[in-house]
Amino acid sequence: MQKNHIDLTSAEISCLWSSYLADSMFICVFKYFIQHIKDEEIKNLVEHALDLSQQHVEIIQGIFKTEEIAIPQGFTDQDINLKVKPLFTDNFCLFYVKNMAEGGLMVNGDILPNIYREDIYSFYSKCLTSTLELHGETTNLLLEKGVAVRPPKIPKPEKVEFIHKQSFLFEFLGERRPLTGQEVTHLYSNMQTNAIGAAIASAFTQVSSSKKVREHVKRGKDILEKHTKVMNSYLESCDLPVPISYKDEITTSKEAPFSEKLMVFHIAMNVTARIGIYGISISQSQRSDLTIDYSRLLTEIIAYGEDGVNIMIDKEWVEKPPMAADRKKLRK
Repeated sequence: MQKNHIDLTSAEISCLWSSYLADSMFICVFKYFIQHIKDEEIKNLVEHALDLSQQHVEIIQGIFKTEEIAIPQGFTDQDINLKVKPLFTDNFCLFYVKNMAEGGLMVNGDILPNIYREDIYSFYSKCLTSTLELHGETTNLLLEKGVAVRPPKIPKPEKVEFIHKQSFLFEFLGERRPLTGQEVTHLYSNMQTNAIGAAIASAFTQVSSSKKVREHVKRGKDILEKHTKVMNSYLESCDLPVPISYKDEITTSKEAPFSEKLMVFHIAMNVTARIGIYGISISQSQRSDLTIDYSRLLTEIIAYGEDGVNIMIDKEWVEKPPMAADRKKLRK
């Protein structure tokens, strides 16, 4: 029995469109990484990541052609220069893939509940599974090479206890309870991701030829480093270790491997991820001072993200996303 054609929903169109842009960018980044990676194990892993992104782009192109939807320009070989010197170490490429896979797990997991058409649901289910496998492979390789950054350890609960004081949530006379395991986890994860983002921003600042882009990216680096210091103070108050910096994983190259458009888009995508993750951190943190700080940092990163979008609009780098019909305009 022939099935009737089912049109794509707003969620399905917009998710596919956003996925296309992100994967087309990752293709450029991974191609550049592969050009310079000396470690064969890391190179094989990045080649796997590249293959996944290329598959995603090809599948989305096919869906858009069938549905007669304009295929985004995204990013192409015009946005990379494979002839320049390496800007990142092999280990950083490994950290980058893990960070990318973590973002992919969150995004694909968030997308799936809003998908109803069978072929699109199948596509994102496979994306989630393949990203999970890539994340596992990356984690194992980090462990094998002895460079994995694990979250801190906390004491094991020895008995069931209940909370009896409001000070668990609020401070009384300056008294602050130790952090919960969840709070430690989010602080540590945020600091680690911010450190990777700051390293990327530092590298882009080093190679950008545009003063406006350079200043914007440097400001982003400074914001991430400031946020890291705020979070660091919470871990240090509980005598917990803090994640490493990735600044040493950036080379001294001054040659830009990517277009200005790609670099600003990459920073903007990182900002979008920060906004979502800070929101989750707020919802899973119970200490009032911590949630207040997260809210303050969230407000700052949102304002910074808006400035980045304005730069891209001024440069005509922003593709118009799928939108609802303007009924007011149509009625005129």
